[in-house]
Amino acid sequence: MRTGDGVRIAYYIDDFTDPWRRPQALFMLHSAMGSARRLYAMVPHLARHYRVVRMDLRGHGSSEVPAADIPLTLERLVQDLVELLDHLEIDKAHFLGVAAGGYLAQQLAIHHPQRVLSILLFASKPGLKHSQAPSWIPAIERKGLHAFLAETISDRFPEGHQDRRQIEWFLDEASRNDVAFVKRFILHMSGLYWMEDVARIGCPTLIAAPGAEPIGNASAYGEMHRLIPSSELVVYEGGRHNICDYMPDRCAQDALSFLTRRFP
Repeated sequence: MRTGDGVRIAYYIDDFTDPWRRPQALFMLHSAMGSARRLYAMVPHLARHYRVVRMDLRGHGSSEVPAADIPLTLERLVQDLVELLDHLEIDKAHFLGVAAGGYLAQQLAIHHPQRVLSILLFASKPGLKHSQAPSWIPAIERKGLHAFLAETISDRFPEGHQDRRQIEWFLDEASRNDVAFVKRFILHMSGLYWMEDVARIGCPTLIAAPGAEPIGNASAYGEMHRLIPSSELVVYEGGRHNICDYMPDRCAQDALSFLTRRFP
């Protein structure tokens, strides 16, 4: 799909629902430095029940890296979602967002509520402003993306994570992204925070919080739960930031359990 400002967006559809059903759509939105590929392990659980649409956010994965003179704004990123919904002729959908992907889900629910059935937020607070993210930029410039992530891997995976091959794959996948755009994306997100707006989210909302969240203020998850009227909070005790990478089966099952309860 090509967006209104001319950027090519890659997306992938997985639908293993029964052929006679008309399933609801479930969009999966990855994190900064991520891609749709990173969500692979959750897809088999979800695509049996929903028409799953995974998109690569602009500048990530197989989507086009926008030219430097094309403005990068949260509004434009949300508009990409709206345009993909229109392109696929989907009136409304569920949105599962991981970290920065959840930022877009929140903003869509606030500003385009008619397009949203529910949002499911995994390790996703209302912006990146109150975090150490600005310090990532000089570290990435000095060391490169792969080395930076390798040195800070304990922020993202628990100590003693058993499968070293997964961590190496994670590092390689992240490093495939355009470094200049990653820096631009992180810098933009690190200036944003909209806790005062989350009370406007009216749809059913799942907040999945890493219990040992090292990125930003972990208390934000509880505050979101207090402010969003129709929200549920689940805490992954001892969890580091990248819960959807290292415990995808549990994340998918929690998503399905929430959706089944709220949309029987």
